[in-house]
Amino acid sequence: MIRRDRLANLGFVVAAAGAWLGVAWVLVNVDPRGDPAAGYFGAALIGVASGLSATPLFWLLAFALRRRIAYRGAWGRALRRGTWIGVLVGVFVVMRLQGLFQVPIALFLAALALVAEVTLSNQR
Repeated sequence: MIRRDRLANLGFVVAAAGAWLGVAWVLVNVDPRGDPAAGYFGAALIGVASGLSATPLFWLLAFALRRRIAYRGAWGRALRRGTWIGVLVGVFVVMRLQGLFQVPIALFLAALALVAEVTLSNQR
């Protein structure tokens, strides 16, 4: 692993920690009954925090599975997969806030994201 990859991983971990601190601050200090937009703000923060947390894990998983070789495009795939995780988590939280969350719908959305990712990650 080269220095650039280490610094990128460290940067994502620090950004994720900051985002999770933001989530904790919103959970402690903002009352969703007083401000209806607070739930959406919290959902967006949770989505960003989970996406930032997942991105370095996806890169490290690809790095480990390819015998400690970082191939070109690995960061792009990790960013895209982290974005999928963040969007799905944010949508699930909003669905839960609205009382619309159901397991079949969640599984359908996860399957939709998985099919899209497999299509985009098609390697030859």
